[in-house]
Amino acid sequence: MGSVRSLSSFAVIFSTCLPLSAQWIHYPTPGIPRTTDGKPNLSAPAPRTPDGKPDVSGIWVAVNVKYLNDLAADGVEVPMRPWAQALYKQRLENMGKGRPSERCLTRGVVDFDTIPMNFKFIQTPGTIAVLYEEYNHYRQIFLDGRPLPQPTQPAYLGYSIGRFEGDTLVVDTTGFNDIGWLDNNGHPQTESLHVTERFHRRDFGHMDLQITIDDMKAYTRPWTVTVAGFNYLADEELIENICENEKDVPHLVGK
Repeated sequence: MGSVRSLSSFAVIFSTCLPLSAQWIHYPTPGIPRTTDGKPNLSAPAPRTPDGKPDVSGIWVAVNVKYLNDLAADGVEVPMRPWAQALYKQRLENMGKGRPSERCLTRGVVDFDTIPMNFKFIQTPGTIAVLYEEYNHYRQIFLDGRPLPQPTQPAYLGYSIGRFEGDTLVVDTTGFNDIGWLDNNGHPQTESLHVTERFHRRDFGHMDLQITIDDMKAYTRPWTVTVAGFNYLADEELIENICENEKDVPHLVGK
């Protein structure tokens, strides 16, 4: 299993380092705290919206690739049902062959949370929009008090609603399909998947994340992981990242 993880780590690190080095606009981000030498002060207090809620706006990137490769990398017990365990073992033995991202299909909520690719939170009173650099995809998190709908059209990113519990943004998402993988190693999901994310911006430049997987068709009980979280990227912008059946790397190298 270790060799599988190391190989997938190399592949992901190679593919994810390129966009970071290819950022093409470096314009000072307005309104961020700075030190006396003009550098972003990432240890400054976390910002708040006019109504006092935490403000998660900005461009972020996952701290490392560890949890993208294996969501349970820290030794969390994953209570898989027998069929899910067999499928997971098969995917490991095949070194992750067949994962959706191989075919330029999008990721799901969990692996977008853990891949070191830039994404942007745009927070308004009623909605948080999430812009993902990879695949140029987006996601909406509704903050207006609506309930989760009854799923009618399974999707990769599902349907998300959010609320604030103190200084933590809690996001519940359902409506997933059963095509997506939770990580590169291949922890499976079904259409009954319910993901709960808990985002806590502990200071200006760092945000923690806890993820709970509740999918009773694949797992015997919910399980929770605390991943490495995100770093804030100041003075950066997103760039176009089009997946063309693995032809995108030469395009990025040429930038």
